[in-house]
Amino acid sequence: MNALNKKQAPWWKRWFIHPILKQLTRGISADKIAWTIAVGCALGIFPIMGTASLVCFAAATYWKLNQPVIQVVCHTLWAAHLALILPFIKLGQWIHGADPITASIPTLLKEFFASPSQFAQDYWLAALHGVVAWVLVAIPLVFIVRAITLPLLKGAANRIQKRKKATA
Repeated sequence: MNALNKKQAPWWKRWFIHPILKQLTRGISADKIAWTIAVGCALGIFPIMGTASLVCFAAATYWKLNQPVIQVVCHTLWAAHLALILPFIKLGQWIHGADPITASIPTLLKEFFASPSQFAQDYWLAALHGVVAWVLVAIPLVFIVRAITLPLLKGAANRIQKRKKATA
């Protein structure tokens, strides 16, 4: 794809699809990228505000996943990450039979930015409940996303290989 076509491509292709395809052209296997995308999707919605990028970095380092791809996936999910924090907390509180917090997202954000340390003291148990609920969702999510992305990536890798052979 030439530079002109890249600039004309929609933002989601420029910021999500092209970086992933670039990794395929560099010889990274479709399987490795599928695992990276799947783990990135699960960790990108980790229900503790401001931690998703760090958690993705740590997981990619530990499991030797592709850092650029996992960070692209994580950053693509920032809106979902914020939108799912409260539902994960409420689900976790329901699972544990705990009293639900009554604060809204804007209120929680205001409290967080006013005093992160006080926020942590006030909401650590709610965060723990959210993490428990997230684990229950994240495990099947990883396998579902991998099952969806692997055939797509294998097809893309095959097309890339055919193009390389045709130009060689």
